[in-house]
Amino acid sequence: MSSIELTSSQKSILSALINLYGEEEDAVKGEAIAEEVDRNPGTIRNQMQSLKALQLVEGVPGPKGGYKPTSNAYEALDIQRMDEPAHVPIKHEGETVAGVNVDGIDLSSVHHPELCRAEIHVQGSVRDFHEGDSVTVGPTPLSKLLIEGTVDGKDDTANVLILRIDDMHAPAGDAAH
Repeated sequence: MSSIELTSSQKSILSALINLYGEEEDAVKGEAIAEEVDRNPGTIRNQMQSLKALQLVEGVPGPKGGYKPTSNAYEALDIQRMDEPAHVPIKHEGETVAGVNVDGIDLSSVHHPELCRAEIHVQGSVRDFHEGDSVTVGPTPLSKLLIEGTVDGKDDTANVLILRIDDMHAPAGDAAH
């Protein structure tokens, strides 16, 4: 598929739809998307028309209707879909977050411990995370990597948390090797 240029508003709406659809596995109402992205439901309906025209969204009619992302939507946002992804938990202020799975971890500046940051890419919303919050990621399936850190920033549209790393161990507990 050719690369589609989406506005930041379209990306955020599409990302919210994918997150909500992943939790429910059913059509998502426009009102739920509006609440997730803090927009007016009328704005969401208008944006959905353009996303339908781009073949990123399909409408589901009827009382249980709403919207579903197409496979093109996942490609447009560069999100990999797996039938059974490994579960990598994330804890926010010590509590496991339901409906969120870590998709990837990018480490930067590991050679400089005071500046070490991790970009945590998640499937699910990062809306409830805020700067200064305590977050624990992992353990990951193979290396049993566990990262403890503090939220330094986030990108709601891309579902990315930027953590200032406080501690990191591998393997955390007993590795399955």
